[in-house]
Amino acid sequence: MSRVALVTGGTRGIGAAIAKAMQAAGYKVAANYAGNDEAAQKFKAETGIPVFKWDVSSFEACAEGVKQVEAEVGPVDVLINNAGITRDSQLHRMKPEQWTAVINTNLGSLFNMSRQVIEGMRARKFGRIVNISSINGQKGQFGQTNYSAAKAGEIGFTKALAQESARSGVTVNAICPGYINTEMVQAVPKEVLEKSILPLIPIGRLGEPEEIARCVVFLAADESGLMTGATLSANGGQYFA
Repeated sequence: MSRVALVTGGTRGIGAAIAKAMQAAGYKVAANYAGNDEAAQKFKAETGIPVFKWDVSSFEACAEGVKQVEAEVGPVDVLINNAGITRDSQLHRMKPEQWTAVINTNLGSLFNMSRQVIEGMRARKFGRIVNISSINGQKGQFGQTNYSAAKAGEIGFTKALAQESARSGVTVNAICPGYINTEMVQAVPKEVLEKSILPLIPIGRLGEPEEIARCVVFLAADESGLMTGATLSANGGQYFA
């Protein structure tokens, strides 16, 4: 019987690539999304992957959402916490709502989502949780105190939960992508991209969402039980941690 994988933020960008790769690897996949109904329905039509709409920053919404996924698709064996937002600003100009939105969505969602599935995983003696952090959680980034703090927090969360869950057959790992060729990065002015970002990447190019997806498939596999509490950097050599 195929294992069930749930991907948050799973209908666009890196999340969509992850969902497709997991499906290709033989998983039954469910994709969560927050607000873009048009993109979600297009993704569903193209892939046949069922989509579920809820706000991962809300514990109650996550509880109801996971309940629906498990009723329609099955108990979640693999959770990929990918959903995230940016609200960039230098700290001396940052508004409280910019801080709170990013912390709640990017970091709070790890608790909100993992809490819904961890008991079932422990009871079944198998689980895989993969958290999509960021290079900016490792090294920090100008104008992103909120985002960098959240993404660094994801790494700490990963290491702690990995220790708690190891004896139960549940692994917890983080992936830290560098600059990936998604809508978010494509929105960066071409001049900034070419002069300020690409020169810092030793391989000389952006990463592709599919390259991050391959990392997830590896960590999610039954055969990857030795990997837990790890932080996998996928940034083209831009930062070594």
